[in-house]
Amino acid sequence: MNAKTDFTHLHVHSEFSLLDGMSNLESLMEETKRLGMDSIALTDHGALYGAVQFVEAATQHGIKPIIGVETYVARRGMRDKEGKADQQPFHLIALASSATGYRNLCRVVTDAHLDGLYYKPRTDHEHLARHAEGLIGLSGCLNGEIARALEVDDWDHARALAGKYGEIFGKGRFFLEVQDHGLPEQRRLNEQLFRLAPEVGLPLVLTNDLHYVRADQRDAHDVLLCIGTASNLETPGRMKFGSGDFYLKSPEQMAALFPDRPDLIKNTRLIAEMVDFDLELGTTRVPDIEVPPGETVETWLTKEA
Repeated sequence: MNAKTDFTHLHVHSEFSLLDGMSNLESLMEETKRLGMDSIALTDHGALYGAVQFVEAATQHGIKPIIGVETYVARRGMRDKEGKADQQPFHLIALASSATGYRNLCRVVTDAHLDGLYYKPRTDHEHLARHAEGLIGLSGCLNGEIARALEVDDWDHARALAGKYGEIFGKGRFFLEVQDHGLPEQRRLNEQLFRLAPEVGLPLVLTNDLHYVRADQRDAHDVLLCIGTASNLETPGRMKFGSGDFYLKSPEQMAALFPDRPDLIKNTRLIAEMVDFDLELGTTRVPDIEVPPGETVETWLTKEA
């Protein structure tokens, strides 16, 4: 196995994950190129703000862009908006593998903001299922729905959820996500995922939940988190990351995490190769709409505005 050509980062937050990520897209592409990788995903929190700039930067550096999002999945329905439970959605990675998938991803993200917004822009299982064509799903970080079930050893629920997401995305298009940032809770979860995967017939994939480009940016990112949470570095109990491993690691570093599980690396390449579409830029796309008799599109727009 050649780690450099086989590994692709699929869980990536840029500066467009507002007040949470600080990866500048140009710097991200330069480092991706320097480390010998030829593809990378963008999965900002709940939004596609950076998609066009991401595609442009990746293309300029000869890197294959994979457009995605880390979406928020409501604990109940996306239109349920009351109480603490609805304030704490689960995380889920969705990647577009085709033009249809990209349109569906836009639909999911748009509706999450218009219909599902409650502290976070949220979707739900039913809405995902209606718009899953062309999408690839990853189970997410410690805040993923399956991870939360395993956290309390609810194996029956974890199996049911794995089956549900497998049905939503389709055979071979949903992956259980393995991460290791040196956190004890991740190591426990990984052992559980290694057990769960063969039980439910789902593949595993390795990601690094990166929020900054280089390891030496950890302290700057910690300050960014303080700004985003209205706290300072000395605030007791404030939000902070548990290690300094949330950066763009090299393929060799990623391969060294689980040397006895080469499938975790190979499946990142498998997913990258499943993505097969180019985002057409430089073309104006406007919908055909019906206007009242006696009106043109221009006169009707003027009246509506």
